[in-house]
Amino acid sequence: MKKILAPSILSADFANLGRDVLAAIDAGAEYVHIDVMDGMYVPQISFGNPVIKALRPLTDAIFDAHLMIEDPGRYIEDFAKAGADIITVHAETCTHLDRVVHQIKDCGKKAAVAVNPATPLSAIEYVLPELDMVLVMTVNPGFGGQKYIPYCGEKVRALRQMITEKNLDVDIQVDGGVKASNIAEIAECGANIFVCGSAVFEGDIQKNVKEILEQMNK
Repeated sequence: MKKILAPSILSADFANLGRDVLAAIDAGAEYVHIDVMDGMYVPQISFGNPVIKALRPLTDAIFDAHLMIEDPGRYIEDFAKAGADIITVHAETCTHLDRVVHQIKDCGKKAAVAVNPATPLSAIEYVLPELDMVLVMTVNPGFGGQKYIPYCGEKVRALRQMITEKNLDVDIQVDGGVKASNIAEIAECGANIFVCGSAVFEGDIQKNVKEILEQMNK
């Protein structure tokens, strides 16, 4: 499957968000990962629909909205209208996960489900055929700059095997502690979409992206 870099704007310069996003895209990133946090499911509060709406006219890149919020079904249509192309909800926050997945698809968007490091893959097994992507969290959600949790590699392997056995076309995204020094190893486990935050936006953005892409495609 094609490997794709999805810079997380949570680590960008908020005062120059458009500039940083365009710098990452110009260097070769194809997705823009937008972490939406409500201060309830995770401790932090971050972006909402106005930020997505403001960025949308700047680029045709895929907007990947990661909803780390309680009861995300309430807001699916709002994020779709704001310009998200992929909407990811957490298995842990959805009482009726199947219903929320179909809400996303009914809005004409790609549907994804995230699972936290300690959440078993059985939580998504039955909705897997309905999904376009699974996000395997490789840190506990809520803060940028955390270290990659090593056992998540085996979880990615197990998920890729599950997808292959079911003969499905589902992307595996990883988010948390992904950087140039470990991205090739993570890709070897079966992931193909990589969220990088501080590894992209700290320092020279274009240089960082090019280095990550080089390691990603080894």
